[in-house]
Order: sequence, then C-alpha cells, then structure tokens
Amino acid sequence: MEPKTVATNKKAFRDFAILESWDCGIELKGSEVKSVRAGKVNFKDSFARLEKDEVMLYNLHIGQYEAASYLNVDSDRARKLLLHKKEIKKIFGLTTQRGFALVPLRVYFNRRGFAKVALGLGRGKKLYDKRETLKQKTAKREMDRALRARHKGR
Repeated sequence: MEPKTVATNKKAFRDFAILESWDCGIELKGSEVKSVRAGKVNFKDSFARLEKDEVMLYNLHIGQYEAASYLNVDSDRARKLLLHKKEIKKIFGLTTQRGFALVPLRVYFNRRGFAKVALGLGRGKKLYDKRETLKQKTAKREMDRALRARHKGR
C-alpha cells in the first residue's frame, strides 16, 4: 500500500527553492484525523517555526468534521510536529542562517495509516528565479509535445 497524499502545497514549490526535506508526524486531536482523511486541508500561508526545542506548524487549516458536533477543535490552531531531537538540532542550525524558512510541502498518510507532513527547508525565490523556472517548464512541455507528435507520425 503506497502512502496516500491528501494535499500538496503547490505555492511552496513556486515561491521557494526547496533544499532539504523531512517527513514528520503531526499531533492531531479528536476529529482532525477524519477531516484530513476527507481532504479538508488548506496550506494558505502555513509555515513552521522552532520554539523551545519543538517544531510548531502554524496556519495549516484543517476544516471541521461535521459529525463531531461539539468535540471539534480550532481549525487554525498551532500543531506540534514530531521529529527526532537530532533532526530538530539540524533544522535549528539550518534555519538560523539568513533567508531560510520551514515550509510544509504535503500532508499524507503513510503505510501504517499515520498522518505525516513533509516539511521542507526553503530559500525564497526572487522574481527572476520564478521566471527562469517558468521558462524551463515551458521548454520541457514544448519538447514533450514535439516528441509525441513525432512518435504519432510513424
């Protein structure tokens, strides 16, 4: 059974050059797991930050589960990310450098059924970097089209 991706943060790849990534658990409460399984996840403006030897995830919106009635929790609350202490120290060393940010890349369920977050270390892209990425993407698309057309003609 392959890991099931629930949501992907497409803006993270557009706005940041991802240098390194980690898979970490996420501390969810009550009905949040069912909401995540239903795909009610929104990455808008979400980020992670180190606080007191813990990695906290902010602004990850997990919609409320209707069947949970009064047991629902705040959908925009800060959530703790579960990492090994060695990984947290490495992240701390990397994020203290100027220009780096911790960005959630995707939310998924692993083979054992646990909710996970892929966390990436990103450096913000400048406008000219974004344009260059777009040019490369367009050129690759054109080459693929030409190859398909050539193979059809045989």
